Amino acid sequence: MKRVSLVIISCVAISATAFSAEPQSDVSVMSDAKGATVQGVSKVTATIVRIDPATRTVTLKTAAGKVMELEVTNEARNFDQLAVGDVVTTQYRESLTLSLLDKKTQTSRSEKETADRAPMGAKPGGELGREVTIIADVVAVDRHAQTVTLRGPGGNSVDLHVPDPERLKRVKKGDQVKAIYTEALAISVEPAVTK
Repeated sequence: MKRVSLVIISCVAISATAFSAEPQSDVSVMSDAKGATVQGVSKVTATIVRIDPATRTVTLKTAAGKVMELEVTNEARNFDQLAVGDVVTTQYRESLTLSLLDKKTQTSRSEKETADRAPMGAKPGGELGREVTIIADVVAVDRHAQTVTLRGPGGNSVDLHVPDPERLKRVKKGDQVKAIYTEALAISVEPAVTK
Protein backbone atom coordinates (compact mmCIF):
# COMPACT_ATOMS: atom_id res chain seq x y z
CA MET A 1 0.00 0.00 0.00
CA LYS A 2 2.87 2.39 0.83
CA ARG A 3 4.36 2.06 -2.69
CA VAL A 4 1.00 2.68 -4.37
CA SER A 5 0.51 5.79 -2.25
CA LEU A 6 3.93 7.14 -3.15
CA VAL A 7 3.43 6.51 -6.86
CA ILE A 8 0.04 8.22 -6.90
CA ILE A 9 1.25 11.14 -4.79
CA SER A 10 4.25 11.58 -7.10
CA CYS A 11 1.98 11.73 -10.15
CA VAL A 12 -0.31 14.23 -8.50
CA ALA A 13 2.59 16.35 -7.26
CA ILE A 14 3.86 16.58 -10.82
CA SER A 15 0.42 17.53 -12.14
CA ALA A 16 -0.11 20.04 -9.34
CA THR A 17 3.18 21.72 -10.22
CA ALA A 18 2.31 21.88 -13.88
CA PHE A 19 -1.12 23.37 -13.25
CA SER A 20 -0.06 25.47 -10.24
CA ALA A 21 -1.00 28.72 -11.91
CA GLU A 22 -4.63 27.66 -12.13
CA PRO A 23 -5.85 26.03 -8.91
CA GLN A 24 -9.01 27.23 -7.22
CA SER A 25 -8.14 27.67 -3.55
CA ASP A 26 -10.18 28.30 -0.44
CA VAL A 27 -8.86 28.88 3.10
CA SER A 28 -10.94 29.16 6.25
CA VAL A 29 -10.20 29.70 9.94
CA MET A 30 -12.50 28.55 12.74
CA SER A 31 -11.91 29.11 16.44
CA ASP A 32 -13.59 28.62 19.77
CA ALA A 33 -12.57 28.91 23.42
CA LYS A 34 -10.53 25.67 23.31
CA GLY A 35 -8.58 26.14 20.07
CA ALA A 36 -8.48 26.99 16.40
CA THR A 37 -8.52 25.21 13.04
CA VAL A 38 -7.13 26.41 9.72
CA GLN A 39 -8.37 24.55 6.63
CA GLY A 40 -7.40 24.86 3.01
CA VAL A 41 -8.67 23.29 -0.20
CA SER A 42 -7.07 23.56 -3.61
CA LYS A 43 -8.73 22.16 -6.72
CA VAL A 44 -7.53 21.74 -10.32
CA THR A 45 -9.75 20.57 -13.18
CA ALA A 46 -8.62 19.52 -16.68
CA THR A 47 -10.06 17.66 -19.66
CA ILE A 48 -8.52 14.58 -21.27
CA VAL A 49 -7.62 15.51 -24.85
CA ARG A 50 -5.56 12.44 -25.82
CA ILE A 51 -4.95 8.90 -24.53
CA ASP A 52 -2.08 6.62 -25.57
CA PRO A 53 -2.91 3.12 -24.26
CA ALA A 54 0.47 1.68 -25.36
CA THR A 55 2.40 4.01 -23.03
CA ARG A 56 -0.48 4.61 -20.56
CA THR A 57 -0.09 8.33 -21.20
CA VAL A 58 -2.95 10.81 -20.81
CA THR A 59 -2.81 14.37 -22.14
CA LEU A 60 -4.77 16.89 -20.06
CA LYS A 61 -5.82 20.44 -20.91
CA THR A 62 -7.10 23.07 -18.47
CA ALA A 63 -9.77 25.65 -19.27
CA ALA A 64 -6.97 28.23 -19.66
CA GLY A 65 -5.32 26.05 -22.32
CA LYS A 66 -2.40 24.67 -20.31
CA VAL A 67 -1.50 21.17 -21.60
CA MET A 68 0.32 18.39 -19.77
CA GLU A 69 1.06 14.71 -20.35
CA LEU A 70 0.90 12.24 -17.46
CA GLU A 71 1.94 8.62 -17.39
CA VAL A 72 -0.62 6.58 -15.45
CA THR A 73 1.11 3.79 -13.55
CA ASN A 74 -0.10 0.17 -13.56
CA GLU A 75 -1.21 0.60 -9.92
CA ALA A 76 -4.03 2.90 -11.08
CA ARG A 77 -7.15 0.82 -11.68
CA ASN A 78 -9.50 1.11 -14.64
CA PHE A 79 -7.22 2.87 -17.14
CA ASP A 80 -9.32 1.39 -19.95
CA GLN A 81 -12.35 3.33 -18.63
CA LEU A 82 -10.77 6.70 -19.56
CA ALA A 83 -12.08 8.49 -22.64
CA VAL A 84 -11.19 11.67 -24.49
CA GLY A 85 -13.39 14.45 -23.09
CA ASP A 86 -13.50 13.04 -19.55
CA VAL A 87 -12.95 15.68 -16.86
CA VAL A 88 -10.23 15.00 -14.26
CA THR A 89 -10.46 16.82 -10.93
CA THR A 90 -7.67 16.84 -8.36
CA GLN A 91 -8.51 18.19 -4.92
CA TYR A 92 -5.97 18.67 -2.10
CA ARG A 93 -7.24 19.39 1.41
CA GLU A 94 -5.27 20.10 4.54
CA SER A 95 -6.05 21.35 8.00
CA LEU A 96 -4.32 22.09 11.27
CA THR A 97 -6.15 22.12 14.60
CA LEU A 98 -4.44 23.41 17.75
CA SER A 99 -5.97 23.17 21.20
CA LEU A 100 -4.81 23.50 24.80
CA LEU A 101 -5.08 20.32 26.85
CA ASP A 102 -6.83 20.34 30.22
CA LYS A 103 -4.69 17.58 31.71
CA LYS A 104 -0.94 17.10 31.50
CA THR A 105 0.17 13.98 29.61
CA GLN A 106 3.30 12.64 27.94
CA THR A 107 4.38 14.27 24.67
CA SER A 108 3.64 11.98 21.76
CA ARG A 109 3.31 11.66 18.01
CA SER A 110 1.05 9.29 16.08
CA GLU A 111 0.22 8.99 12.41
CA LYS A 112 -2.39 7.09 10.45
CA GLU A 113 -2.84 6.80 6.70
CA THR A 114 -5.90 6.12 4.60
CA ALA A 115 -6.27 5.05 0.98
CA ASP A 116 -9.31 4.35 -1.15
CA ARG A 117 -9.34 3.41 -4.84
CA ALA A 118 -12.19 3.38 -7.33
CA PRO A 119 -13.97 0.03 -7.63
CA MET A 120 -13.14 -2.23 -10.58
CA GLY A 121 -14.95 -1.17 -13.75
CA ALA A 122 -15.55 2.42 -12.65
CA LYS A 123 -13.75 5.55 -13.81
CA PRO A 124 -10.26 5.78 -12.22
CA GLY A 125 -9.92 7.77 -9.02
CA GLY A 126 -9.39 7.56 -5.33
CA GLU A 127 -8.22 9.33 -2.24
CA LEU A 128 -5.08 9.21 -0.11
CA GLY A 129 -4.81 10.82 3.26
CA ARG A 130 -2.96 11.00 6.53
CA GLU A 131 -3.50 12.39 9.99
CA VAL A 132 -0.67 13.32 12.34
CA THR A 133 -1.42 13.99 16.02
CA ILE A 134 1.22 15.58 18.26
CA ILE A 135 1.11 16.42 21.95
CA ALA A 136 3.72 19.12 22.69
CA ASP A 137 4.83 21.12 25.71
CA VAL A 138 4.70 24.92 25.81
CA VAL A 139 8.29 25.83 26.75
CA ALA A 140 8.10 29.61 26.24
CA VAL A 141 5.57 32.39 25.67
CA ASP A 142 6.74 35.74 24.25
CA ARG A 143 3.81 38.15 24.52
CA HIS A 144 5.78 41.00 22.91
CA ALA A 145 6.66 38.94 19.80
CA GLN A 146 3.27 37.15 20.02
CA THR A 147 4.89 33.71 19.83
CA VAL A 148 4.54 30.42 21.67
CA THR A 149 7.40 27.92 21.56
CA LEU A 150 6.38 24.25 21.53
CA ARG A 151 8.62 21.21 22.09
CA GLY A 152 7.42 17.89 20.76
CA PRO A 153 8.23 14.28 21.65
CA GLY A 154 11.44 14.21 19.58
CA GLY A 155 12.80 17.31 21.31
CA ASN A 156 12.22 19.50 18.27
CA SER A 157 10.91 23.00 18.90
CA VAL A 158 8.68 25.21 16.81
CA ASP A 159 7.59 28.82 17.30
CA LEU A 160 3.94 29.59 16.56
CA HIS A 161 2.73 33.12 15.89
CA VAL A 162 -0.44 33.88 17.91
CA PRO A 163 -1.77 37.26 16.70
CA ASP A 164 -4.83 37.27 19.01
CA PRO A 165 -3.73 38.84 22.35
CA GLU A 166 -6.76 37.40 24.20
CA ARG A 167 -5.89 33.87 23.08
CA LEU A 168 -2.21 34.43 23.93
CA LYS A 169 -3.17 35.47 27.49
CA ARG A 170 -4.54 31.96 28.13
CA VAL A 171 -1.26 30.21 27.25
CA LYS A 172 1.56 29.80 29.77
CA LYS A 173 4.82 27.89 30.04
CA GLY A 174 4.09 24.34 31.19
CA ASP A 175 0.81 24.03 29.27
CA GLN A 176 0.38 21.36 26.63
CA VAL A 177 -0.97 21.69 23.11
CA LYS A 178 -2.56 19.04 20.93
CA ALA A 179 -1.93 19.56 17.20
CA ILE A 180 -3.82 17.53 14.59
CA TYR A 181 -2.61 17.90 11.02
CA THR A 182 -4.60 16.24 8.23
CA GLU A 183 -4.10 16.15 4.50
CA ALA A 184 -5.95 14.34 1.76
CA LEU A 185 -5.60 14.14 -1.99
CA ALA A 186 -8.57 13.05 -4.10
CA ILE A 187 -8.67 12.40 -7.83
CA SER A 188 -11.92 11.87 -9.67
CA VAL A 189 -12.84 11.40 -13.32
CA GLU A 190 -16.24 12.37 -14.69
CA PRO A 191 -17.47 11.16 -18.09
CA ALA A 192 -17.34 13.49 -21.06
CA VAL A 193 -20.46 15.62 -21.44
CA THR A 194 -22.41 14.46 -24.49
CA LYS A 195 -24.05 17.11 -26.59
